[in-house]
This record gives sequence, C-alpha cells and structure tokens, in this order.
Amino acid sequence: MADYDVIVIGAGPGGYVCAIRCAQLGLKTACVEGRETLGGTCLNIGCIPSKALLHASHEVHEMHENFAKMGIKAGEPEIDWPQMKAYKDDVIKSNTSGIEFLFKKNKIDWLKGWGSIPKAGEVQVGDKTYTAKNIIIASGSVPASLPGVEVDEKTVVTSTGALELAGLPKKMVVIGAGVIGLEMGSVYARLGAEVTVIEYLDAITPGADAEVARQFQKLLSKQGFEFVLGAAVQSAVPKDGGATVTYKLKKDDSEHTVEADVVLVATGRKPFTDGLGLADIGVEMTQRGQIATDAHWQTSVPGIYAIGDAIVGPMLAHKAEDEGMAVAEVIAGKHGHVNYDVIPGVIYTWPEVASVGKTEEALKAEGKAYKVGKFSFMGNGRAKAVFASDGFVKMLVDKETDRILGCHIIGPSAGELIHEICVGMEFGAAAQDIALTCHAHPTFSEAVREAALACGDGPIHS
Repeated sequence: MADYDVIVIGAGPGGYVCAIRCAQLGLKTACVEGRETLGGTCLNIGCIPSKALLHASHEVHEMHENFAKMGIKAGEPEIDWPQMKAYKDDVIKSNTSGIEFLFKKNKIDWLKGWGSIPKAGEVQVGDKTYTAKNIIIASGSVPASLPGVEVDEKTVVTSTGALELAGLPKKMVVIGAGVIGLEMGSVYARLGAEVTVIEYLDAITPGADAEVARQFQKLLSKQGFEFVLGAAVQSAVPKDGGATVTYKLKKDDSEHTVEADVVLVATGRKPFTDGLGLADIGVEMTQRGQIATDAHWQTSVPGIYAIGDAIVGPMLAHKAEDEGMAVAEVIAGKHGHVNYDVIPGVIYTWPEVASVGKTEEALKAEGKAYKVGKFSFMGNGRAKAVFASDGFVKMLVDKETDRILGCHIIGPSAGELIHEICVGMEFGAAAQDIALTCHAHPTFSEAVREAALACGDGPIHS
C-alpha cells in the first residue's frame, strides 16, 4: 500500500488548493513544502505582501491628493516605514496561518522540507522517502534576471528584496515595465521616490491591449513615473550604497547610465524545478524550461502531474489554483476543466488595470470581424464622487453574433469589475446580455454596462 494517494510538491496557491481539493474528494493527501510557512511565493513574498504595501501607500496618496478637497484637514503624513513593514508582515502571517489551519481541517500532512522524485511513485523529503499513487508538481517560479545584473537583494533587488528594503529610497530604477515592476514602483513612488522604469520593448505592460497601455503610461507619468522605452539594460551594479544602471537605446545604440538608491529587477519569472530530479526520471521539458504536460496535466511519466508556474501558460496564482482543482478532479476520476480563454489578469496600481479574453491587436491579427464598445469613467457618477474618473471600459464583441470576445478596464476597482465579464464569457454571453442586466446606481459597475450598451445603440451617459 502506498503511503498516500497524492503527494503535492509545493504549497503555493496551486499546490495548497490542489491538496485541499484532493482531500475533499476523499484522497489521502500530503503536501511537501520547504519554507517555514505555507502559501508559497504568493502569500509570503509576492501577491499578498505587495497588495498590503499598495494599500498603505495608496492611503498616503489619498491624504496628499484628495483629503483637502473633501474638507478633511490633516498635516503632512509621517511615514513609519518599519511599522508599515510590520503591518505587511501581519497580513502575511494571517494568511499563511490560515492555510495551515485548512491543512489540519482537511487532514493533509505537511511534509516539511524540500522534495525530490527519485522515481515514479516516490517522493524524498530529507532522508525520508514516501510513496504515492500520484505526484503533483506545483513548484512555482523564481525571478528571472539579466546578464550583467548583480542582484544582492539590498540595492539591486528582485521583488523579494523590494518588500524588505531597509529604508525608503529617494531614487529607484525599475528594470521591466510589467506587472511586478509597475506595482512595486507605485508603492515607492507614492512614498516619495523618484521612479524611472526602463523597458526593452516600446510599450509598457507587454501583451496588454495597446490602447489601455498608452493610457496607463500617461496616468503613471502624471504620478511621477519616468519611462525609458526601447532600452536594453547592459548592467546593474551595486556601488557605494546605491547602484549604477547602464542601458543602450535600441533606436540609435547610444549608451546611458543612471544612478539610483535601489534597482528593482522585474524582468519576469522562470519555472523553479531545481532539485526535483526530473531529468533523471525522464520527465520531458519544453525549450523554455517548463514541464511538458498533456491535456490532463500529466507529464511524460505516468502518475506524475504538474501545474501552475512550472508549466506552460500565464504565471498567475489563480491559473495555478484552477489547474490544482482540475487535476485533483482528474485523479479522483472526475472531469477536470480549465477554460484558458477566460483567465483574467489584473495590475493593482491606481488606477487598476484588468483584462480578460482577446485584445484588439489579437483580433486584428486573426482577421476577426469585431465591434468595440467603450465608456469613460468620466461619465460614471460614483467614480467622479471619489476622484477616480481616469480610465475607461473597453468591450470587444463579435460583429455578427454580439458575443463578448474580450474586455479591458483601466479604472477604479477594475480587478473586481472584470469578473462580471468573466462569468458572462463563461456562459457565452453577448454584450446585449450585459446591457439588459440592471446594475445598481451609483456603482463603478455601471461603466461596464455602458460599454456593453456602446456595442449596440450607444451608451446613455456619454
């Protein structure tokens, strides 16, 4: 008899959700995790702590920009950075301890340590070997870097070090204009830093709808961001308590340097599979270092599955969670399913940016006949009342059938608003379905309805 029906390697969002779902389906389950706490990168050094700092720094922004307008008189806020980090740590502890409680509630064994797979059906943790009918790899990802960039996690930092800076920088350089760079850059810009973002491509937020990206860049520039686009970073070197970044502009190959107190390297992430022993047991990998899987998340070795950042697809916690639940269903003999066409993405700056489905550029490339419905938050009463009228909702629908193909929102609570469209797309909704649904007034969500109306005869408030 095997020790377990399932052993999950990794307790991040994909792994812990998978383990809980396996246990709910009656499978004897264990989860391997080498950190001192559960939750993986997301809860410990990623999504959750960054959102805490984004929230705290946004409150500072509101004090500076909007309190006086509302008749609230307050002096210059004093930033207690150690206390702000302590608040962030309390948020982490609350979430990670919650996962530990859920493991106990669902009778999931936490195998503490780093795992490897000596052969199919076995997982080694330290000097102990456990047997399992099924093994699920949910080992996540780590920050990717660039040649010539010397990360010391003090002055040249990844997202991990950016959450633990000893003090507030006066000047910060962010390498990479993706989600992580812009979110962490926003935190420190609101807390007084001059932030310069260097991006290799000619636009920020690679892969985003181009119209949204342009508006986003304008709004961040108003907030004090400086952007250097079309620039290839040559080096980032710690120096005299700060760092020097050298880059070349692609348009003329000219070389430039910029000094900063802190440099954040935010050039994406790569799968973390080191130490698992996958090559020795014949697990196939993609050319990009991801674990290759079939339609049921099984690797080339029967009985070994993989999910989340370790496999192909967007490196998003909620994508990993969906895959974790789906593979648990498959192992339990049920039908696991993930609709990869309806996975939202959110950037938690101010304003927020959220999207789901196709971009306008993708539809053009496919030769798809489509309509665009847009509505500005300038026409939304709730947004104007709370000084959040920047941005718009953009809905893309099939020209013939009116079926929603994608939606892109830049504005207040965009990360919450996008889910109305996610549910609609999951059910094959048309824009008219959204337009005919009563939305409470006054809410930000009315802007989504107005964008849907714009796909037909036109919005009411524009």
